[in-house]
Amino acid sequence: QVQLLESGGGLVQAGGSLRLSCVVSGRTFSNYGMGWFRQAPGKERESIAVISRTGISTYYTDSVKGRFTITRDNAENTLYLQMGSLKPEDTAVYYCAARAGPKIYYLAHEYEYWGQGTQVTVSS
Repeated sequence: QVQLLESGGGLVQAGGSLRLSCVVSGRTFSNYGMGWFRQAPGKERESIAVISRTGISTYYTDSVKGRFTITRDNAENTLYLQMGSLKPEDTAVYYCAARAGPKIYYLAHEYEYWGQGTQVTVSS
């Protein structure tokens, strides 16, 4: 079983920055493709950034390109999301997710394991 624990959310003003972390335990982290998702009230969960198990391949949704960066530290079993130039529309619960395999996986239904989420609120 894989456990994921997010941290780093909070309240920030528009234009500010936050870094989310996701610590993974239970299995070999480097075997898993990882992703960050978010869900705003009344909206579906959306994929925003994903990364391959090696960290070589990444993919971002258009709304966060150039503002967010996904990285991973396989030695520390940790996934990161550096968020900059935050906007009120970035307000959501942010989740990390894990899926065993060699590719990048973009769709929520492709992921096997999920964290509990961390709230990010961006004030205008």
